[in-house]
Amino acid sequence: MIAADVLGPNTEEKRAMSATANTPESITTPDRVESRLGTLEFDDGAPSPATAELPYDHLDFMHGVQAFINAFPGASLAAMHQGFLSIGVRDNEILLFSELMDSASLFLTANCDTVYFITFLDLSDGPMVLDVPPFGPPSGILGAVDDMWFRWVTDLGVSGPDRAQGGRYLIVGRPAARGRLLCLARPDHARGGVWAGVHDRQRSRARC
Repeated sequence: MIAADVLGPNTEEKRAMSATANTPESITTPDRVESRLGTLEFDDGAPSPATAELPYDHLDFMHGVQAFINAFPGASLAAMHQGFLSIGVRDNEILLFSELMDSASLFLTANCDTVYFITFLDLSDGPMVLDVPPFGPPSGILGAVDDMWFRWVTDLGVSGPDRAQGGRYLIVGRPAARGRLLCLARPDHARGGVWAGVHDRQRSRARC
């Protein structure tokens, strides 16, 4: 778009015409606005120094809330790992539940209709091979491998690439990263789960 203003001989008439248009109130900024952040004050559309600070303070708060929420999965697995160590279950050892999960077990996303077996795999010294045996219907292993932020890596057993026929999974940690792999599964007549979080410490072979 190109706009131009040509000054003609009748400049007084031009000034009168340009001064007759009023700015619509609907597109102007009021001097005061009540909001959930407080009272916002403006001078001819420009925010006062105090008003300009309020949105930044609110963004800082929202970013803090977001960081808290996003850290929940990692905090959950870190607490679970510490819980395992506190009862003598070391990395690469498997904890097998003797009965269904219930509210006495403080897990973030566990199911009460599942018998679990869980392990944290330590990948500090290199990759690990997870050897899953064939275990099909009417029983089966319905498992998943997650990293230590509870992000999905792969499924195992019935829902995994081996389709309950058994298989070996090469678990590789990121270079120069330290992490744990949590492996959780259920070997019984209904659904189950396998979790895995990624740690890095000792090369080993785990058999589920």
